[in-house]
Amino acid sequence: MDLLPTASVLRSLDDQLAKKLIKASQPPTTDEDMSGTTSPQQTSHSPAKSSSGRASFSSVREVDDNIAQAFSSTKISSYFREEADTAVVDENSSNPPSAGLDMADTQFMPPVTQPHSRLHGCWFPAVAADNFQGWKQIGVKGKQASRSYGDLQALRMVWSTAPTPKKPKDTIEVRRVPGDSPLERLPMEIKNQIIDHLVLDVPPDGLSSRNADLMAMLLTSRALHSATLNALYMNITIPHSRIFRKFLAHLAQNQELGTIVRRLDFSHFNPTSLFTTASERATTRNLTHETLLQCLELTPYLREFLAQEYVDEDIDVHVLRKLFFGLERLQGLDFCACSSANFKAAFESILSDEWPQSLSITRLSLHRCINLPSAVFETLLPRLPNLTHLDVAGTRITDAALMSIPHTARITHLNLAKCKLLTSSNVIDFLTHHPAVKNLVYLSVAADFRSYELLDEDDVTRLLPILPATLKSLSLKGSKMNASHINLLRPLTKHLEELSMGRRLKTEDMNRLFLPDEEMEQLDWIPHTLKYLDLSDYIAGSLNLPALFGNASLLNSHSAPLEVVELPDDAYTRLSRSPAVTRAGWTATDFGSRAWLVRNPEGARDLGFRDWKMGAAFWGMRKVPVAVANVGGMYGSYMFKRHL
Repeated sequence: MDLLPTASVLRSLDDQLAKKLIKASQPPTTDEDMSGTTSPQQTSHSPAKSSSGRASFSSVREVDDNIAQAFSSTKISSYFREEADTAVVDENSSNPPSAGLDMADTQFMPPVTQPHSRLHGCWFPAVAADNFQGWKQIGVKGKQASRSYGDLQALRMVWSTAPTPKKPKDTIEVRRVPGDSPLERLPMEIKNQIIDHLVLDVPPDGLSSRNADLMAMLLTSRALHSATLNALYMNITIPHSRIFRKFLAHLAQNQELGTIVRRLDFSHFNPTSLFTTASERATTRNLTHETLLQCLELTPYLREFLAQEYVDEDIDVHVLRKLFFGLERLQGLDFCACSSANFKAAFESILSDEWPQSLSITRLSLHRCINLPSAVFETLLPRLPNLTHLDVAGTRITDAALMSIPHTARITHLNLAKCKLLTSSNVIDFLTHHPAVKNLVYLSVAADFRSYELLDEDDVTRLLPILPATLKSLSLKGSKMNASHINLLRPLTKHLEELSMGRRLKTEDMNRLFLPDEEMEQLDWIPHTLKYLDLSDYIAGSLNLPALFGNASLLNSHSAPLEVVELPDDAYTRLSRSPAVTRAGWTATDFGSRAWLVRNPEGARDLGFRDWKMGAAFWGMRKVPVAVANVGGMYGSYMFKRHL
């Protein structure tokens, strides 16, 4: 049989099939002219899809940084691709393809068993051919594009078999056991920090239920139960006697809870919130010296005891003995304004007891305990070797008691305001030579000049140069000052944030705290750090109000960062109705017996929180806190509401 005709037929079929394959793989040529060039309709794209002459896409985003106009750039678009098969033109190719070339040359690879066959075999890109320039030459729906293997595979233009996708493994459901949630697995310290945000010490009216969220947390799980107990019982605030009765009943039934308590706070206590007469309060017997002593017995690890004038009747000699001799870990003790006859008698009774050589107390406040005898201070102060906070404002402390403070003490907060038994020479000598006051942060030697003066002009001249650079708050209220003291005050204003001025200064003199003198070099001038200035001593028209609004006044913009200026009552009455205050950018405000001018903030306002203020936010506090806590109750009244 003659096989030549059959072979010729096969070659003809192979040639026809090859031409059809090549034609099918090339882009349509309907828009091409006879010369083989591409028409404008083919090269121009819709504006919504692409833009000729531009580089590849970049996404620009604003960055939340400390400076403005900070951006980040990325090659990833924030939009989805409109079409999965849209080609992106790569204009960075060193050898761009010609407009008329839509596909690279190909070569036919016959099978090994039939090397002369044109039917059995495969077509491959002519890799070895001189005119093949890589995958960019492959036509993708009529466009020259740089395509990855995955894109070509999606268009079925690859010469290899796609890998078989792996079946996803069956997800294993993780069954958590009780107590294994992410919140419960947090360390106890972190859980305490989170739960502390739910603590509400005092409800708005003092009577409604509080800490409802904490009560719900107690019922959530064992892990959260123990963490919530710490937050609920660590710092106990007693706003009225009914709360104290419930708290004491819980301790009596579960004495383990008493080991958690670290603070007993009576600063918010108001006996009239439940009972209107003393006889009604005595009948209920919720808070008495017996129940208070029982509470102290059930809280052996107590560290802070905060009392005030509304509970002084319930502090007897047994309670004082427990506080001073029976609580080894007690560090903060506050008897603010406790001045009843029973309280005084109880203190006098324990003076005859056998006192230990030292006490654990580091922060002590006897603020406005006006009737305690001097022997109390002479007995108590020498036994405080670790003292850091001392507030004896308005008391009968003597020079001998002040000098008896141990040299090992490291006092940072000292309030000697209105201590009439102290002498200026001994106070200055104590502040100059005593090693316990070398790192003072808060110092008040204020006085009411209408009845008593501690520092005259010479005393102020001696005092100012010896004050430490650590000082943040200084009160010279009631002292006698003159213009020469401005030069001594200027170095202090570079680190002070609160300053209470003495009397007899002119407004022009005080302006020099904020501006350099004419003969001074501007480069030598260091700006001040004052936030608060007390001018409340300038009563009866002694303050030149028109001078406050001049070009070089302390209410001008150059006095920033000064935010608060305290005024006497008569000046506030006039300025509160003056439109000049608003035009200058200030607001007149008052609270109780005190009044201030407050600068209107520009941008973010300084909230006023400082470590040395121990939780207080307002400026000009007149009572030293002994515990880090939000200010309120009677403590807030003595800090910010009352006259000196």
